[in-house]
Amino acid sequence: MRNCRRDWMSRALPALLLVFSLPVWAAGSEKKALTPEERAVLAPLAKVFDGIAKHDRGLVKEQLLPGGMVTLKRSDRIVQMSFDQFVEHIPATGKEKLEERIHDPLIRIDDDIAIIWAPYVFLIDGKGDHEGTDSVNLVKKDGRWLIAGIADNGRKIRPGH
Repeated sequence: MRNCRRDWMSRALPALLLVFSLPVWAAGSEKKALTPEERAVLAPLAKVFDGIAKHDRGLVKEQLLPGGMVTLKRSDRIVQMSFDQFVEHIPATGKEKLEERIHDPLIRIDDDIAIIWAPYVFLIDGKGDHEGTDSVNLVKKDGRWLIAGIADNGRKIRPGH
């Protein structure tokens, strides 16, 4: 598992110059093409990542169902915050280039609920800071997918990995 992650990181980090795009998520020799509904489910998450990269709190907030929660697991610490608190933690301005990249997303949809489960890497100024797995719950409201909850685990990227 570590070798796969190391191989992926060595191949992918040089290419991680732009904010997520759906074709990057779906890339891979044995991957099936995403359906239009899977692309629609991924779109709010892509916009959250775009909002973080642009320091655009409004864009992030537009993708979130009011009342939702973020749960972050870091080592033995669990941090929970409301979506409003999460949005406030996004720097409104800044010189640091922030990027989150997912790969190999597992997407499941049943009528008006969906989940995304995907490994990620978080970069600051183009360098890997931490990695883990994102678990995102979505609901369809008025024909539009919104993020209802986010959980992720994260660990520092060790040099050479």
